[in-house]
Amino acid sequence: MTAVETPVSDLERRIRLVRGPKPKLSRERSESLTPRQREILDDLTELVRDGFSHLTMADLATELNCSLRTLYGLAESRGELVLMATDRNLWNIGRGATKALTRQSYRPLEAIRVYLLAANVAVSRTTPAFARDLNAIVGGPELFAAHNNYLVDVTRELLDMAVEQGETAAVDTAVVARALAGLGRQFSEPEVVASLTVSPKDAADQVLDIILNGLAQGSVPCGHAPGAETQQENHARV
Repeated sequence: MTAVETPVSDLERRIRLVRGPKPKLSRERSESLTPRQREILDDLTELVRDGFSHLTMADLATELNCSLRTLYGLAESRGELVLMATDRNLWNIGRGATKALTRQSYRPLEAIRVYLLAANVAVSRTTPAFARDLNAIVGGPELFAAHNNYLVDVTRELLDMAVEQGETAAVDTAVVARALAGLGRQFSEPEVVASLTVSPKDAADQVLDIILNGLAQGSVPCGHAPGAETQQENHARV
């Protein structure tokens, strides 16, 4: 059957119930950043794209054209500064991915595609060096895990909607959501990035399409809601 269009208001309502990761910067601290501090954090995200283990705080200050005092006013160490900038960047991408869902009405599976295509921007320029260096600092793996867990939870919510509306057959949404939302992180692992012939985002997007197409092909025919055949068989036995 043709899946029922998902009301944007309902989709937004369900996504808003999903708790996001705790940001490195509190709302108050984030709002108190000066335009120059925001610029530094944005520039830092680009500066460390090819790795940062070889850079000291003094090196960062030179490259960012600011004083050491300015950097230490933001964070106490290079690792904390990189985590702050990376977390801020991931939050911005996450907000953009959520906003993409409000531009028009989407069926649940298409909403997943729109959401994760936008979210995978987070790994679009991940290099082996950056992945390795971030994984090596205290809090690095936990930062990516927290953001990835949020992707999993949002994706599962959308998958639940897809099953409820008969857009796909009943599946273990917890398992499928983790597979879908974990693609970007999997393809951005240091040893994986080095073996790819495309960007981590392109690789994640390709596999995302394959899985979603498979789920769509498993949609429930009209009059065959999940579990209906089993119920009919049970009635026949009686």
